[in-house]
Parts: sequence; C-alpha cells; structure tokens
Amino acid sequence: MTGALLAAAAVLGAAVGLLVDRAAARFPWPRPATVGGVLGGGVPGGSGGAAPAGVLPVATAALFALVALRFGAGAELAAWLWFAAAGVLLGVIDLRERLLPDRVLLPALAVSGVLLAVAAAVSGTWPDLGRAVLGSVVLFAALLALALAAPGRLGMGDVKLGALLGLHLGWLGWPALLLGVLAGFVVQAAVSLVLLAGRRVGLRSELPFGPALLLGALLTAAWAAGPL
Repeated sequence: MTGALLAAAAVLGAAVGLLVDRAAARFPWPRPATVGGVLGGGVPGGSGGAAPAGVLPVATAALFALVALRFGAGAELAAWLWFAAAGVLLGVIDLRERLLPDRVLLPALAVSGVLLAVAAAVSGTWPDLGRAVLGSVVLFAALLALALAAPGRLGMGDVKLGALLGLHLGWLGWPALLLGVLAGFVVQAAVSLVLLAGRRVGLRSELPFGPALLLGALLTAAWAAGPL
C-alpha cells in the first residue's frame, strides 16, 4: 500500500510540476484568467516553461512522494499535497517576478483551510484545526510586525504567506510553527552567504524571501515524525 501511494503521489506530482512550469512562465496572467491564458500551449520546459525542461516535474514528483511518505493515506494528506503544489507555484513565481501574488496566495489559503477542516471532521482532530487557525493569525501578525519595524526587508506578500504557512505548521503544533519559521530564516541566510561567496549578489542585494520560507516549512513538516 505504501509503495502504491508513493507511486501515485509521484505521478501526480510530475503532472502538477508540468502545470506549474507552464503557469509560472505565463505569469502575470490575463484578467479574467482562463485555462488557456494561464497554461497556454506548447511544450513545458525550455523556452515554453519557467525552468529547464524536466526540472519542475521531477522536483515536484519527489516532493509529493515525500509528503505522502510523511503523512500516509490519512485525512490530512490532501491538504499537504495542496500546500506543496501551491508552494512550488508561489516559490517559482517569487524567484522569477519577486512577487507573491494574491491571485495565488488567497485561493491557496482558502482551499487549505477547507481541506484541513475536512481532515479535522474525518479524524476528529478539531483541536489541531483550532491551533492551525490560531497559528495562521499569529504568524501573519508576527511577520507584519517585522515588516513594519524594518521597511523593505519583508514585503506584504511575505506577510500574507505567513498566514498560509502558519495554518499548516500550526496544524502540526507550536514547536513546528516556530521551527518552520526559523528554518526559513536559516535557509535564506545560507543562500545569501553562498551567493555572496560566489559574487552573484552584493551586500545590498535583495533576495526573494518566499522560497526560503516555503522550503523551511516543508522541511519542518517532512522532518517531524509526528505532531509536535
């Protein structure tokens, strides 16, 4: 059963990676957005995608398999697969455009809330859902305070992303929430040092923070053997 679940998750992840590749490459999308306008045609990858051919499908397949391995066939799996898919799309757009768009963030947050509520109803883990909602509010408020205290360091997209991260990390527990945020800052610092050492950026260069926050949250979720 575990092997079948991992295989199914990997196949789904590869398909999602293909769609993310197309969608990110065509951002900003038309208003109103259509399937053709967001996904377009042609072959994903290379000149038609946001990343070199095959990178996003393989990476997303591996991420989905890791999420399936971590959460199993439980009621919460759908919410975490959704979070992984939304996180890949947000991370790629932020790397390319230096932007975390509301058109992705707000639907991602809404769908995550619904899926976690369904998981709570199925498994009877209502306290986890309550903690998740509170975690979303707390992390949003904390990042907003940081953005106001140090203008230019955090954008409002990063602040809104905090609501999505807080919802999922809060579901796992308060230690997971704290560890996930700290991991995001560590990832950002490590990437900055590597780029500085390679002279790819300067001391005053601004790097997008969303991908580091997302990676820190996903690493924390994957590392935790159970609710923290």
